[in-house]
Amino acid sequence: MKRKWLFPILLLATVATAVAQDTRKVAEPTIPPVCRSLDAKLSTSGEGLAEADEGRNDTSRIQQAIDDCRPGSAVELRPTAEKNAFLSGPLELRQGVTLLIRGGMILFASRNAGDYDIKPGTCGTVDHSGTGCRPLIRVNVHDAAVMGDGIIDGRGGARLIGRDISWWDLAEQAKSNRVRIESPGHNSPHLLEANNADGLILYRVTLRNSPHFHVFVHRTNGFTAWSVKIHSPETARNTDGIDPSASTNVSILHSYIYAGDDHIAIKASASAPSTHMTIAHNHLYAGHGMSIGSGTQGGVSDIAVHDLTIQGARHGLHIKSSPNRGGVVRRVSYTDVCMQDVENPISFDTRYKGVTVGGLVPQYEDILLRDVRIRHGGTISLNGFDDDHPLRVTFDGVVVTDQAPKIRAMHTFITTGPGEVNFATSGNGVIRTAVRGRRKVPSCGNFVAFPAVIATAR
Repeated sequence: MKRKWLFPILLLATVATAVAQDTRKVAEPTIPPVCRSLDAKLSTSGEGLAEADEGRNDTSRIQQAIDDCRPGSAVELRPTAEKNAFLSGPLELRQGVTLLIRGGMILFASRNAGDYDIKPGTCGTVDHSGTGCRPLIRVNVHDAAVMGDGIIDGRGGARLIGRDISWWDLAEQAKSNRVRIESPGHNSPHLLEANNADGLILYRVTLRNSPHFHVFVHRTNGFTAWSVKIHSPETARNTDGIDPSASTNVSILHSYIYAGDDHIAIKASASAPSTHMTIAHNHLYAGHGMSIGSGTQGGVSDIAVHDLTIQGARHGLHIKSSPNRGGVVRRVSYTDVCMQDVENPISFDTRYKGVTVGGLVPQYEDILLRDVRIRHGGTISLNGFDDDHPLRVTFDGVVVTDQAPKIRAMHTFITTGPGEVNFATSGNGVIRTAVRGRRKVPSCGNFVAFPAVIATAR
């Protein structure tokens, strides 16, 4: 076995990992000129709306303005001296049109499950599909955007109208109904869902309390999230932050994410890969990690994660898949990453949720970690699938301080150096090779608090 693996190990030790990223030149977005301005007619009451205002829906007013504006312009939702809120059901953006949420303004999602029905009675239920709801904001066109310093609030924890249950309660019901329903799903809306939405931009906006994923982007070439803030409680199941799927040329930059599930989850459906993404200058808090997977059937490649802090999360750097939905994940780099109080700071898992059988075995190769610093230990898992599908990873400066980590490893080729690695890795089918040289790993900068504007939002 050692003879069989010798050449690949030496190759990894002598050839630098080459990783691409978003192929576009991404600059800070600019807000376009305003086509239509809409004044708020509602006021906030605590963190929501007054009960009397729940029937005063602004959906048609906002949608009509979006429909009337030309590409390259924005529909502005703005506060007045006394009013600062809008209430809406599902909206659809148009080609080249921006929805602009001004500072001091909150766009509340309707709590009427029927507003989101794809078919009558499908939304607000638990079934085997979980696909019965329209999103609050749908984007199926090119060059659309959501911008501004205001807030979009999905009110996932608020009681649905006419029912003693919230969207997040539905998610918990789905989890508890796994014995009764095969692969149960909760029919709850995403906050923003995009498909074939090339050129989509999210800029400066705050998204909070989504009933399901905050942002789901599928089959899109060119998606930018810049200075976006996302917040849902860590107990809110399935409230992923940003999930790019089967997409290419994606940049998620200068953003803050506090979530009840994956902060960022890069997925690849069987029909298309996910490639060329840059995840840089971001701060992650409670949640399930900077993730790839669990669906990787189409392949994931050329992902660059840089200048990242993670604190208080369940997972940190997370690649997850299984032989019933796996594919090849390659050319992924994590550089200049600082983590503290993370339960599983590094977790590369090819048997996610214990699945060991299937014809789509995950294979992770050419994975680079450079200048990754971990405070307060945690568990590091490096789990290739078998001898024919090993994990191939390079640690060039990975340091754990304050508490020794727990190590779980199998079927892994690990190359270390020249940056310091201060813990040993061993296990069944694990072969470790050191690169010549020595380089000290730079210390972490300061961790930053989640922006106060929504730090206590529910």
